[in-house]
Amino acid sequence: MKQLGINERQIKAVLYTKKNGKITNSIYQEICDVSKATATRDLKELLEDKKLLERIGDVGKGTAYKLIGS
Repeated sequence: MKQLGINERQIKAVLYTKKNGKITNSIYQEICDVSKATATRDLKELLEDKKLLERIGDVGKGTAYKLIGS
């Protein structure tokens, strides 16, 4: 995964999502011990730039993400 240019936190998030089916911003904050802003930035990169995640539901509170193709 490092070949994709993602950081250690994002790798942790991808592995969590693979195991649990989905991830939210608040779960990301908890498992990576980061602020909401950092979680949002990292998830946005995985969603828009790296195209590893796709959004489940509407943007805003309660938004979850799953791996593309799962």
